[in-house]
Parts: sequence; C-alpha cells; structure tokens
Amino acid sequence: MIDGTSDSVIATIPVGNGPCALAWNATDNKVYCANYNNYNLSVIDGTLDTVIATIPVDNGPCALLWDSISNKIYCNNRFSDNVNVIDGALDTVIANISVGNRPFALGWNATDNKVYCVNAGSNDVTVIDGVDNSIITTIPLNGGPYALVWNATDDKVYCANYYSSDVSVIDGALNTVIATVSVGKKPCALVWNATNNKVYCANSGSHNVTVIDGSSDTVIKTVSVGYTPRALVWNSTNNKVYCANYNNSSLSVIDGTLDTVIATISVGNRPYALAWDSTNNKVYCSNYLSNNVTVVNGTNDSVITAIPVGDYPGTLVWNPISNKVYCAKEWSANITVIDATSNTVITTVPVGYEPLSLVLNAFNNKIYCANRGNNTVTVIDGASNLVITTIRVQNRPSALVWNLINNKIYCANRGSNNVTVIDGVNNSVVSTIPIGDEPLAFCWNSIQNRVYVANHSGSSISVIRDVRPGIEEDHQPLSADRLPLQIYPNPARLFLAIRLPRSADRQNIKIFDVSGNLIKEIALLANDQEIKILLKGFNPGIYFLRLNNQTKKFLVVK
Repeated sequence: MIDGTSDSVIATIPVGNGPCALAWNATDNKVYCANYNNYNLSVIDGTLDTVIATIPVDNGPCALLWDSISNKIYCNNRFSDNVNVIDGALDTVIANISVGNRPFALGWNATDNKVYCVNAGSNDVTVIDGVDNSIITTIPLNGGPYALVWNATDDKVYCANYYSSDVSVIDGALNTVIATVSVGKKPCALVWNATNNKVYCANSGSHNVTVIDGSSDTVIKTVSVGYTPRALVWNSTNNKVYCANYNNSSLSVIDGTLDTVIATISVGNRPYALAWDSTNNKVYCSNYLSNNVTVVNGTNDSVITAIPVGDYPGTLVWNPISNKVYCAKEWSANITVIDATSNTVITTVPVGYEPLSLVLNAFNNKIYCANRGNNTVTVIDGASNLVITTIRVQNRPSALVWNLINNKIYCANRGSNNVTVIDGVNNSVVSTIPIGDEPLAFCWNSIQNRVYVANHSGSSISVIRDVRPGIEEDHQPLSADRLPLQIYPNPARLFLAIRLPRSADRQNIKIFDVSGNLIKEIALLANDQEIKILLKGFNPGIYFLRLNNQTKKFLVVK
C-alpha cells in the first residue's frame, strides 16, 4: 500500500496466492484483489488497509471490474470460462455468467451500463447487461492475428488472422477496420508489392498465396505454391515474390505482374526465412533442418551456393551499409555473419539464448537481436561485428521493428504482453508499453509515425504513436552556421536539391525508403553548400533523407 501524496509504503497486506488484478469500490471504499492461484478474492478495507473478507470464486480469476451504477464487482475466471458477479455491499457472489473460452479482460460502458468480456480462446466479446446480468450478445472477432504489413500507397495496414483465415484491412489514419478479406487457411506471412500495389498472403494450411489488390482490397488471384508456405519476400528489381515452402524444401517464384509461378527452386530442408539483398540482387533462404543458407540469383533464379551456418538457422536480416547478411540460430545462442559479396561466413557472434528476431538500425549501423530464452536484446556493431551491449527487456521478446523517424527500436515481449522501446543512439530503454495478449508481429507506418502490434491471443492490434513529451525550443538566433537542412522541390520528379548547413561535422547523406532500407549514400565535400541528387531509378513513393541528426521526408512522383 503506497501513500499517494508522499509515495511512501504505508503497509503490506497479506492476500492469496498469485494476486493479479485490483478494483476499487468507491461507494464502500473497498479494494478487491483477485488471487489467481487460490480461486478467491481478498476484500480490503480502504480506510484500515486490512482484509475484511475472502470471497470464493471460480478457476483462475484474472480481471476485475466495478460497476458504479449497480455497485457490483465483475470477476472473469480464465479456466472456468465464466464471470462471477459480486454484490459490492455484501461481498457475496450473486450470479455466475457463462462466457466464451479463456476470458481475460473486462470493460464497462457507463452510458449504457454494459460490461464487455474479451474471450481470448474463442475470439469474441460477451456483452453483459449491468442491471440484470443477462448476456445481451456475443461479438465475434477475427482469430489469431499473426502477421502485419503496411501499404504506403494507400496508408493501410493488413493483418493476417491465422485462425479465422482472413486478412483485416485497417485505415492508417483512422485506425478502423475498413475491410475483411477472406484468404486461404492459416495465413501466416504478408508482403506488399509497391510496384503494382498488391498484398501477397501466404496461407500455410491451404498451400497457396492469395493476391489482394491494394486499392480495392479484393482478391485478384490465388496462386498455388509448395507445401506449407511460411515466408515471403519481394524483389523490387525484377518485381518477383519469393515464397518459402517449409514442408517441401523449395521456393516458389511468383511474377509480380502476372501473379503466376515462373520458377520453383530446390533449397535445403525446412526453408524458414527469406531476405533480399538489393545491392547484389540475391535472395537468401535459411534452411532450418539442413543447417545452411541457400543463396539465389535474383535475376535468373538459379542457386548460387549453400552456406553452412550451424544448427537451426532461422531469422535473416540484410545490412546494406556493410553488405552483410545476419542469420539468427534459435538453439545455438549465436548469429552467423555472411559476406553478401563473396557469400562466405565472416564470423559467429555469441548472443542470448533463443535468438528469434533481428532488425537493422541503418542510422547507426547496428543490429538488434531479440533473445527469447533469456529476455534480452543484443546490440551488434554492423562494422566490427562486435557486441556493443545487452539490454534487459521483458518476458519472451519475440519481434522487433525500427522506427527511422525517431530512431527507436520496438521489442514485442510475448510473455509479458508489452512492448519495450529502445533508444537507437544510446541503447537505453525509453519506456515499456502495456498492450494486448501475446504480441507477435510488428509493422511501422511512416506516414502516421505509428507502430502496429499484432496481439496473437488477444485477437487485437495495438497502435502505438510516438509523441515527443515536450516541444524543444531554441531561443538563440539562427546564424548561417545553424540553419536547418533544406530540401526542394518536394514532391520531386527528376532531382532533389539539398541545401546544407555550414557544419564542420559532414557525415554522408543517406536516403532510406519507407521500410528503412538504405537506397543511396552520398559523400559530402568540405565546401559543399548545395548539391543535387538525380532521381533516376527511384520508384515513386516516400523517402527519408538523413544528415547527422536531421531527417527530412520527401515524395518522389513520376
């Protein structure tokens, strides 16, 4: 018990085993504590700070809610699939309401006096009348959000729902679901084709790929591929989509214009993850059970080589700055670093246990690795391949994404239902954000500067908006040396002009696409004040220009 004025501990109150939720009854000044492992509630007098009653409830009480209109406490029980209703004056159970499978959260609508119970196991919401405790309705939700991708052309986020075999389409500005697209069974991977504005969805249960029109959100075609497709990558140079077929050791190559399979490539046993090297136009495929990485020529789709990397290779990421490919090996507690020019192993970097996810910070040339088994993130220098630091995060970190506008790394902690935010410069933890149940996948919307998190068991998507806590003001007059970086025209068609501040610290200019891929790097001369960059070869879309600590967003049109 903490004093709200002095922030000092007033008392410690013994309750039951596994206390996990609290609710305050303002009418009677009582606090209710759900004891998860004892199947009861402790009732605490809000004045004396002592337990005045213990109320038996059902199996696994995990959430509490007080209805101030009816003076009732609602307690959902995760393992008995019901909600106990408790009289707030008498502290007795007055009703037992059967709800869906694995109820885990409650919400109250004070306007209509309704209680909402989210059922994670049955992917629905039970709506309860706050007056008579009857069930009004059950609202179905889409089941098991598993993968996300952002469509930069139309500012939409696509979410593959593993259990309901569909894709939810979310408006990036309004954060509302605007369409639900039926796809194949067990959709597990998504990729966006920026050239043709199409979204490809790999369906692991029906052994095909659904092609969705990014403008109308309708299914264009269903493409049969190999057995159990589990990963996708888009080759923008040749406009091809590569699909890793986990159970028949092959890659299906799909033409991005015709949406037909134009080649099938034999790779190693259990192809697990894919990465595309745009500099050398190569596709890298990690093979989980053959302990190697297959390298594919992105032009003619022939196999160049297979690189032995060690046991159980999983996630891949390509570093365009150093032209290296990093391969995390889930059960070896290390990362293999591959030279993308010679396709040889450079080194092996020890990390934490069960490295599961990788992301590149292209501003600072650092690789972040989420280690699920010991709740850490390892930070690796992309130039030297040495470990810079290890960051303690929350339970079972499983996914990472980099926000290049604010230079932050977001880490989804699947076991603790939150996201750790890491500063990309000093590698410190900025904050920890509570979200839904079992966060599993990320995508970043650079237009709105929002991070989307798929909560697998919660059947929901959390939207995180990065807001600077205050406005930074500089009251010193701007001299010629302190003028900000300027770019024009914007939008740009043929060239982009850059007016530079007179700064002694002249790092290279870097240009990134909306996915954080480094597109171009320009070396500056000491006396450069204004330069022009020709935009030949740039696809239409949004880009980011970075110099020192300044970032400018610009649009290329054709």
